[in-house]
Amino acid sequence: MSRATREAYRDRLLPLMNQRPDLMCLDTDTGLFNAEYITAAGDQYLNLGIAEHNLMGMAAGMAACGRMPFVNTMAAFATSRALEPIKIDIAYNQLPVRIMATHGGLAAGHLGPTHQALEDLAVLRVLPGMTVVVPADAAATEAFVEQSLSLDGPLYVRLGRKPTPPLPGSTAPPVIGRAQTLRQGGDVVLAACGPYPVLACLAAADVLAENGIEATVLNLHTLSPFDTETLVAAARPASLVVTVEEHWRSGGLGGAVAETLAEEAPTRVLRLGMPDQFVDEVGNQEHLVTHYDLTAERVVRTVRAALDQKETIR
Repeated sequence: MSRATREAYRDRLLPLMNQRPDLMCLDTDTGLFNAEYITAAGDQYLNLGIAEHNLMGMAAGMAACGRMPFVNTMAAFATSRALEPIKIDIAYNQLPVRIMATHGGLAAGHLGPTHQALEDLAVLRVLPGMTVVVPADAAATEAFVEQSLSLDGPLYVRLGRKPTPPLPGSTAPPVIGRAQTLRQGGDVVLAACGPYPVLACLAAADVLAENGIEATVLNLHTLSPFDTETLVAAARPASLVVTVEEHWRSGGLGGAVAETLAEEAPTRVLRLGMPDQFVDEVGNQEHLVTHYDLTAERVVRTVRAALDQKETIR
């Protein structure tokens, strides 16, 4: 059943706050928390209004005093308007602030480039000690919220807006810092993060298998700390690695994969993501994902073209 990752986070947090009085929920008028939720959370919920810079500073202060704040804002504002306090107040002091950033990627497509977050992973994965995760579905979101309670230092979680399908099959719950191998194959590696890219890679792997090309599919949900071991082990026997992400091609998952393999297991890496331009189309997330061709069909075309080129060179 499709479910929004931001709603999965909200619904899992309240019972945890009831068990842990040190947990706090700091909001910025996101509209995610209704009156019933706010009443149930009591003094552990605070709405600061649209004040993202203040949000991060207050969260840092609470964390320094022994609390564990979960802060709620849109990803575009968390990683641009509030970047300075994230860097100086939170990351520099390695404080346990959980930045729960909604409307990640193209999820706010209907609101235009001001509200779209296509740089957030690049910005935050380079901050020392910052854990950065991108759940692929609601179940993963719940798992990450629970795991965050025993995680040292700050955490950034990229969440969506609307319901997205669950990953197919009986996949074991993801673990922060460990890549998920969703499918095994020795010819190519398809690596992705986030709901639509991961589903696209799984669908592409099915089509490629029908044509005799076996693909390993990795859900690289944690960009920092990065699971170098799993990626390298998958890439060594493969002739090609293709990354797919709802992010600009520079600096995000594709950058992390390329950097890692350049040092550990050099191989060809093709990065599929948003082109180097601001979004020039208005529409919902599904429309923009299709418009910019972050699809299973494009993954299949990319793999086939790359393998055909290699055969021609030989």
